[in-house]
Amino acid sequence: MNEIEQRASGDVTVVLVNHQGGAYLPRCVEAVLRQDAIREVIVVDNASSDGSPEWAEARGGKVRVLHAGGNLGPAAARNLGLEEVTTPWVLFLDNDVYLPDDAVARLLEAGEQAPEAALVQPRSVFAGDASRVHYDGGQLHHLGLFSLRNWYRSLDEAQRADAGPLTWLDGAISLCLLARADALRSMGGFDARYFILFEDLDLSFRVRAAGWRILSVPGVVVRHDEGTAGVSFREGSRYPARRVFLHARNRWWFLAKNLRLRTLLLTAPSQLAYEVAYFSLALRHRALSSWVQGKLAALAGLPSLLGDRFRVQRGRVLEDRELLVGGPLTLTPDAGAAALGARLLDRVARSWFRAVRPLLR
Repeated sequence: MNEIEQRASGDVTVVLVNHQGGAYLPRCVEAVLRQDAIREVIVVDNASSDGSPEWAEARGGKVRVLHAGGNLGPAAARNLGLEEVTTPWVLFLDNDVYLPDDAVARLLEAGEQAPEAALVQPRSVFAGDASRVHYDGGQLHHLGLFSLRNWYRSLDEAQRADAGPLTWLDGAISLCLLARADALRSMGGFDARYFILFEDLDLSFRVRAAGWRILSVPGVVVRHDEGTAGVSFREGSRYPARRVFLHARNRWWFLAKNLRLRTLLLTAPSQLAYEVAYFSLALRHRALSSWVQGKLAALAGLPSLLGDRFRVQRGRVLEDRELLVGGPLTLTPDAGAAALGARLLDRVARSWFRAVRPLLR
C-alpha cells in the first residue's frame, strides 16, 4: 500500500444504487472492495426482485444494504445513502460501473489537493468497447442539456487531447462521482423529483452557481455497462418512450428552476427550435404520447419548483453568462436527415447564444 492509499484509507463511503442489477452488481461490488480508501459500501436497493439485494446482504463485510421501500429512482436513492454517510467523502456509483483497482485513491488524492472542488469524476468508457469514451463530463448548455466532452470519441483521441492529468469541468455525470459529503448536504443533495435523467445536470449547475468547482481526473478510466433498462440509449437502438417522457418533463423543470428569467426570455428562439427538434424525434420513434405526457407533467410540477428556484437564485455567486455555453450540442448518435437536422440545430443554438450572451446576467 503506497503513502497516498495509507493516508486515504477509510475516508470514503460508497453509495451504490441498485435496481434489478443482478447481472452487474457482483462485479461492481467486488471491484469496489478492492479499493483501499473505502470504509463502507451502502447498497441502496430500489425494490429489486432479482435476488441482487439478497446477494449483497450475504456478501457482508463492508457491504450494507439499505432498502428504499420502493423504486424511488437513483436521485432519491443517493440521498438516502448520503444520510447514512459519516466520512468526509462519498462516492456515488451505479451498479453497472466497474472501477480499476486504484480509482478511488486517485480521485480522492485529486479532490484533497483541490479544496474548491465539490465533485470529482473519472472518465468512463463502454464496458463492451473500452476503446470508446462514453461519458467524460462537459459544459452546461443554455438549452438545459449537457454539452458533453469526448462523447463517443475514441479513447486514444481523448487521451491525446488531454491538457494534463486534471481538468476543470462545469458538468459532471453521476454514474461514478466522488463528492464532498458536507458540501453536497449544504445544497440539498440530488433533486429527487427528477427520478432519473437531468439530476446530475441539475446538481452540476447548482454546484457551479454556488461557487464550487468540478474536477475531472481523465487518467482514471471506469467501464460502464448497459445502463438503466427502458431509459438508457445506445447507438443503433430504439429511443425508449420512457426516456422521451423523462426528457420532455425534466428539461423544463431544470430550466424553470435554475436559469434566470432574463436568460429564458433571451434564449426563447433557440429553446423553441430545440422543442421542435425533440418533438420530431418523439414522432420518429413513435413516442408522441410520451412527449405529451411529459409536458403535462412538467406543467403540473412547476409550482413545486418555486421554493427551490428561490434558493438557487439567492445562493448564486456566478451568473448564467459565466456558466452557460452555446455549443456544441450533444445529441444521441443518429444518421441521415436526423443527423443533418442536429447539425443545423447546433448552428442555430450557437449563433443565437453568441448574440444574446452579452445581455445575460
